[in-house]
Amino acid sequence: MMKDEDKTREQLMAELAEMRLKTDELDQSGRELKRLEEELKAARDFAKELIQTANILVVGLDTQGNLRMFNPAAEEITGYTMDELKGKNWCKVMVPQAGYEQICREFSGLLNDRVPRKFDNSILTRSGEERYIAWRNSVLVEQGEITGTISFGMDITERKMAEEALKQSEELYRAIFENTGTATVVLEKDKTISLVNTEYEKLSGYCREEIEGKKRWTEFVAQEDLEGLLSRRGRREGDESPDRRRDEFRFVDRHGAIKYVVLCFDSIPGTSKTIASLLDITELKRAEETLRESQREQADIIEFFPDATMVVDQDGKVTAWNRAMEALTGIRAEDMLGRGNYEYAIPFCGRRTPILVDFVLEPGDSGDIEKDHPGVQGRKDILRAEGLAANLPSGERYLSTTAAALRDSRGRTIAAIECVRDMTEYKKIEARLHRAETMEALGTLAGGVAHDLNNVLAVLVGHAELLLAKLPEGSSLTGNARHILQSSEKGSAIIQDLLILARRGVSVSEAVNLNKLISDYLASLECEKLRSLHGEVLVKCALAEDLYSIRGSSIHLARTVMNLVSNAMEAIAGPGTVTIRTENRYVDYAISGYDDVQEGNYVILSISDTGSGIPAKDVGKIFEPFYTKKIMGRSGTGLGLAIVWGTVKDHHGYVEVKSDEGIGSTFTLYFPVSREEMIRERKKRDDALCMGRGESILIVDDMEFQRELAENLLDNLNYETATASSGEEAVAYIQNRHVDLILLDMIMDPGIDGLETLRRIREIRPDQKTIIVSGFAATERVRMAQELGAGEYVRKPYSLEQIGTAIRRALDRT
Repeated sequence: MMKDEDKTREQLMAELAEMRLKTDELDQSGRELKRLEEELKAARDFAKELIQTANILVVGLDTQGNLRMFNPAAEEITGYTMDELKGKNWCKVMVPQAGYEQICREFSGLLNDRVPRKFDNSILTRSGEERYIAWRNSVLVEQGEITGTISFGMDITERKMAEEALKQSEELYRAIFENTGTATVVLEKDKTISLVNTEYEKLSGYCREEIEGKKRWTEFVAQEDLEGLLSRRGRREGDESPDRRRDEFRFVDRHGAIKYVVLCFDSIPGTSKTIASLLDITELKRAEETLRESQREQADIIEFFPDATMVVDQDGKVTAWNRAMEALTGIRAEDMLGRGNYEYAIPFCGRRTPILVDFVLEPGDSGDIEKDHPGVQGRKDILRAEGLAANLPSGERYLSTTAAALRDSRGRTIAAIECVRDMTEYKKIEARLHRAETMEALGTLAGGVAHDLNNVLAVLVGHAELLLAKLPEGSSLTGNARHILQSSEKGSAIIQDLLILARRGVSVSEAVNLNKLISDYLASLECEKLRSLHGEVLVKCALAEDLYSIRGSSIHLARTVMNLVSNAMEAIAGPGTVTIRTENRYVDYAISGYDDVQEGNYVILSISDTGSGIPAKDVGKIFEPFYTKKIMGRSGTGLGLAIVWGTVKDHHGYVEVKSDEGIGSTFTLYFPVSREEMIRERKKRDDALCMGRGESILIVDDMEFQRELAENLLDNLNYETATASSGEEAVAYIQNRHVDLILLDMIMDPGIDGLETLRRIREIRPDQKTIIVSGFAATERVRMAQELGAGEYVRKPYSLEQIGTAIRRALDRT
């Protein structure tokens, strides 16, 4: 090595420069080190400040788990100070016993692996409260050696509690979802089923793995219901009303079985999903159908009850009003069903008031019932009453009413039924029966008395005549003997009436013409005497020229004419008129009045007067024996109308009485005409102009008697005849056959009437010739039938000449 003395100046200068350079580098390194130290100090200060101000827990432990560092946030959360815990084992102080071993393992693993770890655990605060902390943990290394750990913790207690609550809620709702007792599903927006419960598995027959995410709910809807169900769901979008979130349809399970279900659905908030529950109501539907069938049967039974019947529910509203009730009250069911406030009482009482059905629904004081319904009988749940109802369309009717409570299976009253029976005709029959029994008893009594008195009077009459024959002329006893004879003869006449009343029954049956009987009586001395006593009374006659004969006793019938004319004249005080009429009449329908006149052909005898009339209270008594309003000692025995009644009944006839006080009275007697007698009478007429030429005629009439009579008449007139008992049968006949003329009854029941029959026939045969017949006068429907093309109108009963001439004119008309 070269000594300094040996070095050159240049070499020394170079070494000096090199030394200066190294010195500068050392200065630079010192300055850099100082800067680094300052930066490290600043970083440490920042970290310290950050740890002190952080709102998360920062915990430093040594390798033994003893606390070295504890920031203010940790102090705030735990309630401990750094001074209280420094040097103490963290796990023993802060970790609950249940999690102690787990945290110790985590701490050891962190030291051994030197890998940062994340875990959650709970710590105990000073107050004993348990808080959940989410930790991020790392090891601290100094000079290659692990000196401890540092952990950063976030208090997640609230989140943990929320998660726990959510979990419990989910478990609760899952339990509810599974155990609702109804099939429940969650539906996606595309109709896919994303979740099902066990009940839906049972309902569908599929397991959930086969359904969830694989099937759409529409696959379970019967094709016939699908379109309507989708349409209704579309209209309900956005509608929040409960009724709009409910539907019914037929559900098809795995095996193709149909089940009726009720669908309830709603949107899940915050999602596009829908939750739906389905309740199997198949058995309910069957039960409802069974119930409806039972109710229909009950309704049909009530509807076809012969008695007028109504049902009123607990709310006092009408739930049933049958056709008999419609006929009785004139009020249709649709106008009464659902009505309350005692409106159903108005047809019977003329006002809103409780009636029997109400007292059954709400039993009250029996005195209240008696007040409105005198004579009511029965117990509280079944009541009966009878009485007159004056407000019905048909006038005053006598009604018998029964009301009963209707109860459910538990015995509770749910409604009440009231049946109303019209007893008017029954009461009339009862009165007539009573009257007939009274008259029969009186007749029997009169007959017994008459036979005995007849013997006594025979002696009186005989001896009075002998006495008159033996008394000398001018004897003062002649007048007395004559009075005895006259009184005996009057007594004998009374006895004859009593014998007629007692004898009853007509033993003689001969052809009798009432016109001749009337004419003979009006020309008799007895009638002349009656007229002399009533000189101001005019007698008029309107006798039918073609009157049929009837079969019976001319003696009894003559006495009937005499009694009626005598009564009529004696009912007039002063000037007046007695009118005697006869006619042939066909009665299509039964006529109710004093006596019930049945359908058929009759000879009518009518005698009316313009006298004082008969009081309404006396009309029911006038045919009783010995009832009279005549002047005693002048005329009448009280047996005249009793004789009339007995004679008419013996001839199987009917009596009709109409009387108005101050106006007069009319007695109309109906004597039936037999078919043989009608034919016999009609054959007497000249039928040369009525003869047919073999033309075919269809006779349409609902009464067999009329069909047979017309058939016999027209067969005798050389016509080919066929018959139909209804309009429908006539239409069917015309569809397959041709006839030259139809003889069509205008009124037929049941079925279509003559006008409707003609309409249908004209549709088949527009030129069909037709004659209309009826027992009534020409009506608007007759006029309408003639406008349709019908020919003449002939009123029943028609004569051979009338019907033959009408047919001939119709057939000859081109």
